Amino acid sequence: MPETPSPRPTATRRIPIAIGAVLIGAVIGFAGVYGIGGLRRNTAGDPACRPAVALSEKLAPLAQGEVAGLTMATTPLKLPDLAFDDANGQPKKLSDWRGKTVLVNLWATWCVPCRREMPSLEGLQTKLQSPDFEVVAINIDTRDPEKPKNFLKEAKLSRLGYFSDEKAKVFQDLKAIGRALGMPTSVLVDGQGCEIATIAGPAEWDSEDAVKLITAATATGS
Repeated sequence: MPETPSPRPTATRRIPIAIGAVLIGAVIGFAGVYGIGGLRRNTAGDPACRPAVALSEKLAPLAQGEVAGLTMATTPLKLPDLAFDDANGQPKKLSDWRGKTVLVNLWATWCVPCRREMPSLEGLQTKLQSPDFEVVAINIDTRDPEKPKNFLKEAKLSRLGYFSDEKAKVFQDLKAIGRALGMPTSVLVDGQGCEIATIAGPAEWDSEDAVKLITAATATGS
């Protein structure tokens, strides 16, 4: 009696093979982008931001005392062009400050450390505001837009410009690049929009330590 031929693989049996091929292709593509050796991430960064890293290295010895929590940039990183509104509801972007050293700060009224930090940001703005430097404190309250304004008024903080993002997208944009893990978050940015340093948590921004570091950054980073 002749041997009955084995049935041909059905479409269902071929699916795992196809999936395997797709996964292999994806891994190869991933390795091509991040490097074969251990699938390591490419850390070359944005070449335009290499001067910011060099500046960060020079400033590193000044990151002490009240600003010892700063993490100095070691990889060239250009921040996203953060979008938010000014006090009049007009759209602003981080790129509007090109040519200026900027301390970007994210804060909210529900964040106790943020509220405590705001007077020191006001003090820093008062001491160092110039054509070369500005504190850009962006409020991310998502419910009552009048609450943060009332907070600043009651605390008599009038030297800070008021900026807000009621959708808190600026936080998500910084979180996506690993620069916003909690609140408050502050990023020192050079005149090209590149990271100089980042800190997760509050700092005494009007302290002698902070003023010295930011004065040095402003003098050479614009």
